[in-house]
Amino acid sequence: MTKYIMLMGTASHVGKSILAAALCRVFWRKGRKVAPFKAQNMALNSFVTADGLEMGRAQVVQAQGAKIPPQIEMNPVLLKPTGNASSQVVIMGKPVGVMSAREYHKGYSLKAFAAVKEAAAKLSAEFDTIVIEGAGSPAEVNLKDNDIVNMRVAKLLNAPVLLIADIDRGGALAAVVGTLELLDEDERALIKGIIINKFRGDVSLFNPAVEFLTKKTGKPVIGVMPHIENLGIEDEDSVSLEDKKANGTGDIDIAVIRLPKISNFTDFDSLAAEDDVNLRYVSAANELKSADLIILPGSKNTSEDLCWLFEGGMAAAIKETAAPIAGICGGYQMLGRQVRDPLHTESAADFTAGLNLLPMITTFTAEKLTSQVRAKCAENFCFLGQKISVNNLAGYEIHMGQTEFENGAAHPLVITERRGERLECGEGLIFDGRIFGTYIHGIFDNDDFRRDFLNALRIKKGLPPMEKRRNFAAERERNFERLADVAQKYLDIDKIEEIMASMRGAK
Repeated sequence: MTKYIMLMGTASHVGKSILAAALCRVFWRKGRKVAPFKAQNMALNSFVTADGLEMGRAQVVQAQGAKIPPQIEMNPVLLKPTGNASSQVVIMGKPVGVMSAREYHKGYSLKAFAAVKEAAAKLSAEFDTIVIEGAGSPAEVNLKDNDIVNMRVAKLLNAPVLLIADIDRGGALAAVVGTLELLDEDERALIKGIIINKFRGDVSLFNPAVEFLTKKTGKPVIGVMPHIENLGIEDEDSVSLEDKKANGTGDIDIAVIRLPKISNFTDFDSLAAEDDVNLRYVSAANELKSADLIILPGSKNTSEDLCWLFEGGMAAAIKETAAPIAGICGGYQMLGRQVRDPLHTESAADFTAGLNLLPMITTFTAEKLTSQVRAKCAENFCFLGQKISVNNLAGYEIHMGQTEFENGAAHPLVITERRGERLECGEGLIFDGRIFGTYIHGIFDNDDFRRDFLNALRIKKGLPPMEKRRNFAAERERNFERLADVAQKYLDIDKIEEIMASMRGAK
């Protein structure tokens, strides 16, 4: 019989995603066949499965912790905010439309729960252990009736719940007590323990608080997890951008434009991990002056973010700079002459002027392309005078729109495989040897490509190229092991297993 453990928080961004990844790795170490599950994820960081379905990256990270390929059942409902209190709704990996918050919560969410039940049943048939993540707080009384990610899931699976509070933000004890007070009696009964997260300093000094919580709530404190510096594992969503501070020590200064609708900013985590890189997220034009590279990231609303660039003076600063520029997905589209939207998929405007730095025009269509791809560098890929030649690139595409190029446009990449099918298809664009764009998310996660790209920047700056090449995947794996070590040291894993064994699973 499948065993479950569910992690809920007293608020958003208390560390549920990372703790779920930790437990996935801990249970994998114990020989379990474990999978993560989150019924509904609201995120702009998404991923494409091998069969071309879109899901939240948090569950992809947790699947990496469990050492299994991500599959769509791990995140059956994905909400991708588009602005103005609305989101694109993605069910089982496919978009079904854009809905306002009222439309979704008051009418559609309970219909979407059918997909949640189907996904949970499939995972339960395939895995012996499931680590479930909630969202936000289960005690939001204005949302509870239509909530499909917290207590409704716990009741569906008869899953025991651990309540997590982030002590680093203050008020953790009050948050725990208040959350339990606001739950209904049957919901409160499903809370089987408490975890205090992100503690700094001497944990023994927290013992009086542990005793207080146990006595006040009648719930055991399962552990006090310390704050882990430089964890190197992806966090929840764009809120974690607040925690991404430039280290200020790298030779190469990279400025990523922090678009209002920025998506998939995790594309640049591998760059930030390099010793010679100082990567920072910027919102003002004057922050671009010292940059050795400017990156335009993905966007959930390319048209609106383009308007933001022009209105705030950022577009003028980008167009005037002599620095190299890279655009990924939506950022790539922005570098073109124009973005057309005849179906008004993103805005009421028929078209929006682009930055006019790449000779291309993008027209939005109703269908979204979602594919895992493999690619290679084309023979003509020359960046800043340096030839880049890497033949085994992996990544994925998530975009709406068809891009047309002017005659003579140079594609620096060739897609060699899409969804497992072999092909030869030119991809991306490079202009003047310094302006580069591509639809491929995760391209910088390829170690050889990343280092060759950075070395071109180093040479332009008069610095010698670095020969050492980091293995980003191996480093991430070591970080999972470090996370699991900390979890096993500071959490009572035996008690968690006892709690899991005490529940009979889905009713």
